[in-house]
Amino acid sequence: MTQKKTPNMHSSWLNVLENEFKKPYMSSLRDFLKNEKSQNKEIFPPSEKTFSALRLTPLESVKVVIIGQDPYHGKGQANGLAFSVDRRTSIPPSLTNIYKEISSDLKLNTPNHGDLSDWARQGVLLLNSVLTVEKGNPASHANKGWETFTDKIIETLNKKKNLVFLLWGSYAQKKGLNINPNLHLILKAPHPSPLSVHRGFFGCRHFSLTNEYLRQKGKKEVDWVIKR
Repeated sequence: MTQKKTPNMHSSWLNVLENEFKKPYMSSLRDFLKNEKSQNKEIFPPSEKTFSALRLTPLESVKVVIIGQDPYHGKGQANGLAFSVDRRTSIPPSLTNIYKEISSDLKLNTPNHGDLSDWARQGVLLLNSVLTVEKGNPASHANKGWETFTDKIIETLNKKKNLVFLLWGSYAQKKGLNINPNLHLILKAPHPSPLSVHRGFFGCRHFSLTNEYLRQKGKKEVDWVIKR
């Protein structure tokens, strides 16, 4: 009998999510993913990076939550962190716009790569609602079970206090509908995609507002600088 592989995430998350892996929806999701792979479909991110957000940002260290939709679907892009790409990949348009807003808001230089691991290690949970995608086929793994799993993550975070939730675009805002505004700071703006960025993402100042709130709550601010 083969031993089941432990999901590649921090133990603090595994402790609260372990039961999710035993539920019928997760069994259906596993079957779906196995079937996709059996048809030689390429799935992103690589399986060892599916839970990168939960590996790099332990539950107890979460200060800020940024909610994305699903991973980038181009080869070599997705690395398990919402909006983030591997260093050797060109920076996608939405992330370029995020960098522009940070530069304007905090007067920081624009980074030369798109790997947001620095943020994740400081307590910024970069959580996609759907954690996998088929190559070249956006939203192909939507409504297969991942949303239930990430709802559980948000429910867990909602029980904490004084977190900052950055909800960009209608999808993220719908995902965060049940977050308690009396316990947390919820900042909303249009999505940073080129299609909607000029409707209010530019000028939202979410990065300075986040740090201002963390400072007020006696927490260490996020260093939004992406190291070279």
